[in-house]
Amino acid sequence: MSLGSFFKKQFIDVIQWTEDAPGVLQYRYPMQDMEIQNGGQLTVRESQVAVFVNEGSFADVFTAPGLYTLNTKTLPLLTNLMHWDKAFQSPFKSDIYFYSTRVQTNQRWGTAQPITIREKDFGAVRLRANGVYSYHLSDPAVFHQKIAATQGTYTVDDLEPHLRNTIVGKVSDAFAKSGVPFLDMAANIENFSSAMKAQVAPVFAEMGLTLDSFQVQSLSLPEELQKRLDDRIGMNMVGDMGKYAQMKAAESMPIAAANPGGAAGMGVGLGAGMAMGKQMADAMTPGPGAAPVSPNADTAFCAECGKQIPRASKFCPECGAKRA
Repeated sequence: MSLGSFFKKQFIDVIQWTEDAPGVLQYRYPMQDMEIQNGGQLTVRESQVAVFVNEGSFADVFTAPGLYTLNTKTLPLLTNLMHWDKAFQSPFKSDIYFYSTRVQTNQRWGTAQPITIREKDFGAVRLRANGVYSYHLSDPAVFHQKIAATQGTYTVDDLEPHLRNTIVGKVSDAFAKSGVPFLDMAANIENFSSAMKAQVAPVFAEMGLTLDSFQVQSLSLPEELQKRLDDRIGMNMVGDMGKYAQMKAAESMPIAAANPGGAAGMGVGLGAGMAMGKQMADAMTPGPGAAPVSPNADTAFCAECGKQIPRASKFCPECGAKRA
């Protein structure tokens, strides 16, 4: 390499960023040992913003796509900061950042662990939630100041954990403000999604981002709570607790029969048998004022004095009461 070629590579004639990899939000143009020529060219593509930064402060910002010639007219703020009273002739140095403003779609969020919310029907409830959202970078100055700082490259993956935690932290507030009971939430998922977006959007704006869409896809209880809810729903469907107990006892008998040798099977079978036996005995016991049932088919009991009498008798030989 000749000496002339070496010096020629120290000056930049064309500045551009082609976004080689997806998901890049901020890219700092490499300026080490390089200077920008007076009259150099800056290319800004669709969904890009280019920013000249002088000593950590934003100077000139190029938001519209196009080809720009760098001079005192296109760099008015930098001209003032550099004290270029006249058209500068010598090369200069400046930090140059490119920002992608395209919509970052299909971003997923979810609760890694169940979170506790207050629900008017059940009180404190732990639930899981997940969904998708999309956003775009809308304020490079705020994003640079609060999020990316001077990093050479800042990506969607770098930002994702912070956004996910921000969203999850707003689930409880959004649920409370939606006013929708948990059991009705599946039918009102769009209302809850809107409530979530209203909670999250201002936090995104504080980071220089605009939340374009937000969707809750699923709300669920942990397995142990879901089982209790299913039991409660089943009891409400049955309505009569006595019938529910009979149903449970009947369901347990085949299990006990399948394990006749086990202590657990014996316990289940004994408990179910006792319960069924009591129900049968209760059914055979006459109520108050009713004549008891005789075990002998030829005799009966007097409804008045309770004495056993021949079934064919029309009157009780003991008290004279007429049989019904």
